[in-house]
Amino acid sequence: MREFTQEELAACDGREGRPAYVAHGGKVYDVSGSFRWRGGRHQVLHRAGGDLTQELERAPHGPELLEKFPMVGTLKGGEDA
Repeated sequence: MREFTQEELAACDGREGRPAYVAHGGKVYDVSGSFRWRGGRHQVLHRAGGDLTQELERAPHGPELLEKFPMVGTLKGGEDA
């Protein structure tokens, strides 16, 4: 598993052909294949390339949806990392 820094994760923003990765609880998931993350954005509120741990606390769903996507690494200094 690859360990991502915040800067490396930010580069995976789903724009201009880059992969769309998001982190939650210290784990990094590849959401590139989801039509809901087209262009690196989800529901106009969330952007790929960041840590969604706190944002998901206010979302209508929990992290179980992220767990359906491939885990591609861990976030350096992230929760549970």
